[in-house]
Amino acid sequence: MRSVVDAQVMISSAPEVRRVLCTLVRMASEDGIDADLVRFLIAEQFPQWSDLPVQPVEKQGWDNRTFRLGETLAVRLPSADGYVDGLIREERTLATLGPQLHVAVPRVVATGAPSAAFGRPWSVRPWIEGRTLASVAPGDRVSAITGLADALAELQACSTADGAWAGYTSAYRGCHVSVLGEGVQRALNDLPQELADGCRALWRTAVTTVWSDPPVWIHGDVSPGNVLYDDAGRLVALIDFGQTCVGDPACDLAFAWLSCTGHERGAFRDRLAVSDDTWIRGAAWALWKALISSEETMATTYGRDRLTVIRDVAALIRRD
Repeated sequence: MRSVVDAQVMISSAPEVRRVLCTLVRMASEDGIDADLVRFLIAEQFPQWSDLPVQPVEKQGWDNRTFRLGETLAVRLPSADGYVDGLIREERTLATLGPQLHVAVPRVVATGAPSAAFGRPWSVRPWIEGRTLASVAPGDRVSAITGLADALAELQACSTADGAWAGYTSAYRGCHVSVLGEGVQRALNDLPQELADGCRALWRTAVTTVWSDPPVWIHGDVSPGNVLYDDAGRLVALIDFGQTCVGDPACDLAFAWLSCTGHERGAFRDRLAVSDDTWIRGAAWALWKALISSEETMATTYGRDRLTVIRDVAALIRRD
């Protein structure tokens, strides 16, 4: 593969060689998007950056693959065709929201076109330095989490005039939580009876509530890996806006159950000042995520034990 990358100088002058190289890169990348593919794409479409080193980030997302490009840039590529719409809507969303927010968000500086080597659009963005919530010192976590609540409140206050509506391309984030009902009902059958009864009580209550205020912006994927802090635990940036849309903000509240202790959860709710109904729907979103996720995913992605999250949610509604 190294010989293919080293031969990139020939791309612009020899169409036959270009086709062969594209085929070789595509074959070498059949098992995943790798750094060699990114180097090829940069040389092909943005030669001004072709001398910069490319390194994958340590923790990759599901929808997209991200690579460092030198010290100040990053490359983001959809991992499958189904995630292309999310990338496109994310670019439009960032252009709309970026100027309205005080917290940093990603900014697209160049968009790569689909090619023979990689058949999906992709983008180059400035690299945002920061630490995830998992790296924040225990004594700084409450202030870090309330800082996130402030950023979500600011996001909800942004003008929705050019916003994308919630739906299929937002993975139903921003929609009413009842859209997830079939999966929840099926997964509850695998829980112990008493725990399942508590979850059903929570779910039944949640689906009878509705967001009746004007729709607002929601992030759609509030998780520890998408929130960046400095060394002192101060919020630096929100990232990964692929599911951001306009709708019901309850899905963003799932973070309070998936990633927060009881004390942190209370501070988060107080800072956002959400209604009881919205809070219950947020818990229902968290229930869905915990039910469909493995123990490992819950621990590594959200930072809490799966059954603990389910128990916390099940205890929210008091039963006779």
